[in-house]
Amino acid sequence: MTGVVETADEKLPAARALVAAVQHLLVMVATPIASVLLIGRSLGLGDGEVRALLCAVLLFGGVGTVLQSLGRGSLGAGLPFVMLPGGAAVVLFVQIAQSSGAATASGAVIITAVAGIVLVPVARRFVTRLPAVVIASMIVVIGVNLVKVAGGLIVAPEERSTVAAVSLAAVTVVVTVLAHRFLPGGWRRLAVLVGMVAGAAVALAVGRFQLHAGGGVVQLPRLFLFGTPHFDLIASVPLLVFGIGSMAEATGQTLLNARIVGRTIDPEATVGRTIRGDAVTSLLSGLFGGPSMVTSGENIGLLRLTGVRSRYVTALTGLLLIVVAFLAPVGRIVNSLPGPVIGGTAAIAFTMIVAAGIGMFERVDLRSDGELITATAALTAGLLPILTPALYRDFPADLRLLLGSGVTMAAVVGTVVHVLFALRWRGLNWRFGIRRNRAPSRASAA
Repeated sequence: MTGVVETADEKLPAARALVAAVQHLLVMVATPIASVLLIGRSLGLGDGEVRALLCAVLLFGGVGTVLQSLGRGSLGAGLPFVMLPGGAAVVLFVQIAQSSGAATASGAVIITAVAGIVLVPVARRFVTRLPAVVIASMIVVIGVNLVKVAGGLIVAPEERSTVAAVSLAAVTVVVTVLAHRFLPGGWRRLAVLVGMVAGAAVALAVGRFQLHAGGGVVQLPRLFLFGTPHFDLIASVPLLVFGIGSMAEATGQTLLNARIVGRTIDPEATVGRTIRGDAVTSLLSGLFGGPSMVTSGENIGLLRLTGVRSRYVTALTGLLLIVVAFLAPVGRIVNSLPGPVIGGTAAIAFTMIVAAGIGMFERVDLRSDGELITATAALTAGLLPILTPALYRDFPADLRLLLGSGVTMAAVVGTVVHVLFALRWRGLNWRFGIRRNRAPSRASAA
């Protein structure tokens, strides 16, 4: 024992820890709020359902944050993590709910979570071997899909004027960009929240913000919010594919987080605990109608900027999130936000996912025919059903569900094409009786 305390295990004075925890809370809270409103507006949920869903998402985001930060037993990495609803998971939840019903979407979340728990021993070895070009293509497709959904919130059918709606969304986006540019240091991480508040203020000023009526101080989640979950394996495939991708993301997040806080870890064991913590939290979320939850790198920048790297601070953030989850006034205010404000917030936040996917292509050598064609095929298969929703309209229902999922098609087609180019042609040539790179026999030359 050297007596040296690692930064991840540092216990700060109460006042300083509370301030740091509140800052983490402000940075992360915009994502679950936007995600819940995206689900609520897309599925036409009532006020009570949205508030119950918001309570569940904030509650299990807090529970997951505590699990990952404290890392007890085989659950959680024991690193300063926060947990949020996955961006792709939200849009996949909406897609499954719209095509097969919300109960089926909840069932898909539960199936994916159970698969994550069962497959941890395999997953922690497998996910690091996914081709970078396929992952990058999936991220781009996911981002484009999310932006499309966000755009639908801006000009939803109930909007009286698309000019007014787009103008309100534009104010939200412009203020978000300006906040990123001019806020100091770590406060830039609050830019999305600042943009949302500014959009809401403008909406209030022009009479487009109506606070939902309601009494009471406490709101509660509802077990089986959409009824008894319906388990449909075919309908769950898109979310299962996302689950594999999120395992790869969790691997990267765990290694990066450990490096930032200066902790030496056993990568396989720690990654396994991270994935298992994600899966258990997602299982709880699914039981209450919520989407899949994932560990997030959203607060990693804050760790760097503030120098406060204690996992006890993020655990405190999780406890604060649990408290906020049950406050009914928060639910009423959030559910009263106009669609264009939510759409503008979601659009700029989700376009960052597209940019991140494009950035991942820096690790891919697109001068190689194999990598270029893999990316091209994956993006073609993934973007077509998003940009042309009627493409598979006349196909059988189960097949239409698979082919119509952009992220699933990008993953499957990209992997198949990658393997095709990675095969050793010498073996194939032998199988088909073809001989390459051999000098012609004298008889054939004659």
